[in-house]
Order: sequence, then C-alpha cells, then structure tokens
Amino acid sequence: MKTALIFPGQGSQVVGMGRDLQQNFPQVKRVFEEVNEALKLDLTKIMFEGPVEELTKTENTQPALMAVSIAIVRVLKEEFGYNIADLCSYVAGHSLGEYSALCAAEALTLEQTAYLLKVRGAAMSRCAAKSEGAMAAILGLDTKSVEQLTKKAGEGEICQVANDNSVGQVVISGQRSAISRATSLAKEFGAKRAIILPVGGAFHSELMADAKQEMKEALADIQIKKPIIPLIANVTADFVEDPSKIKDLLIEQITGSVKWRESLLLMQKSSVEQTVEIGSGKVLCGLVSKTCPDIKTVSVQDSQDLKSYLSTIELSCKKAKIL
Repeated sequence: MKTALIFPGQGSQVVGMGRDLQQNFPQVKRVFEEVNEALKLDLTKIMFEGPVEELTKTENTQPALMAVSIAIVRVLKEEFGYNIADLCSYVAGHSLGEYSALCAAEALTLEQTAYLLKVRGAAMSRCAAKSEGAMAAILGLDTKSVEQLTKKAGEGEICQVANDNSVGQVVISGQRSAISRATSLAKEFGAKRAIILPVGGAFHSELMADAKQEMKEALADIQIKKPIIPLIANVTADFVEDPSKIKDLLIEQITGSVKWRESLLLMQKSSVEQTVEIGSGKVLCGLVSKTCPDIKTVSVQDSQDLKSYLSTIELSCKKAKIL
C-alpha cells in the first residue's frame, strides 16, 4: 500500500503528550533528553505536566510536537527495525511539521531540528507580540473565493490566506482589523462560518517578516542533506529533494501559505492510498478525510496506536510474501 507519513503542526499539542510513549520505550526518553539539551530547557516536564499556558507558547509547542513525532519514528526504527524508507513513499508536515518531516527523512539531525524550531518559535512569538495580528478559519468556501474575500477586506492592510487546509477549510491571517472585516464579510461571499482562532499572532502572513529574516540567518549555518524520502513542501505543494531549495522554502514558509489541500491532492495523484499521521493529535487525519476521502488515514500518537499500526504493517508484509 503506497503510504505518506504526515506530521502535525501547531494546535495538536496536549498536556501529557509523549508520556505513555516514554513509559513503554527507552528510545523515547533519549529523544526527549536530546531535545531538552538542545533547547537548554526541561521541555519534557512542560509536555508531561504543563501548565497548558506554558505548553501553548509557540517557542515550546513547536519543538514539543516535533519531539513526539521523532520519538515515534525512532521507536519504529530502533525497536522494530522499520526505517522510514520501509514505511512510506513520501513525507509532508503541516507548518512546523515540515521540520519534523525533514528530520524523519534524515535531511536534518534532531539537534538541528530542535535548534531551528527554538529559533522559529521565539522569532514568531516576538513578531506576534509587536503586531496586532489575528487568524480566522473560513468554512465552506474554496480558496479562490477566500482570496477575493481577503482582497476586499484588506483595505490596504495585511490580510491573506495562511493555510489552505482542506476542502471547505481555509485559514486567513493578518492585521486584526482586516481579519475582523473579513469575518463580517464572509457570509456575503457564501461562507458557512467564519471563526476567529485563539492564536497568539498572524502566522504565515507578512506580519511575520522579521521572523522570516531570523530564520534566514539561522538556516545559513545549517547543512541540510538530501532527504532519503521525497518531501512535499508546504509553499509549493510539490516534491522537493534539493537541499538548497528546501532551505529557501523553509524561509518562504514563515510568511507564505501552507498549501495543505494541494499537497494532499498531489499525494492522491501520486497513487497514495494511506496517510499515517505521526505524533500528537488527529487533526491531519481529518483534513485528509475531507479532501481525499478515498485515502485511508491512520493516527499514531501513543504506544497502543503504535502496536495497531505495526500489526497492519506486518500483515501487509505477510500478504506481499504470499503474493
């Protein structure tokens, strides 16, 4: 079965994530300790105990979600002998999940990934603190209609598509006043609902320009390797393997739109039959089901999920041998 591994982004965090995995697999503790060391912070304690306000700080959420995802990848490899190349044909991640995908595909080391997400999260937090930014989910409209909505609502202010998440779900980002106008106008454009999101800033918008510059500087000293599995990049919704191009796209991603719906459609076009969401939550499984209902979705976020997933892999291997 042709499979893509997908990695969650901000919003999938929950206090207690990763604890069950650490209790069952020694590899997980080693991953968490390595991330703690890279950050010079006891992130594991925040992940396991909270408080939720501390975990949801962007600079903590981003490396925490990555740590859980990579811990699962490490367990699959070291405990059960499944390299990522055995498990999938493609990788992709939503926003910060793109860094998890690159780490899983061995383009970045765990230490590099933790460092980059620490820089990324802190830079985005600083941008959010100094700008009156907001984000909103527009439900029931296609992307072109939402783009027309943002154009009308902008009135000279920043108002743009941040995440094209799935059929019927597009997130916009920009200056608070412009986003407020957009939500008021949404029903005129045919939207079912427009919901202001409880986020700390206008992510994936031009209000993150300073963070984009900081990431450019941080990435300048990072050596990215060619991923062992092709990555589908957020800002192009296309395959990318060239390290210099990957670096450029990671920089662009800070202010650019996450083309997740288009990425899923590319998977479908490329004969992907199954996506496996690796890490906390099931947000991406829901987006896959809305956009490509024929693609099977699997979520792996704890030890029970891991056992269930392994049983399906082993069954597939047996069938392949019989055939």
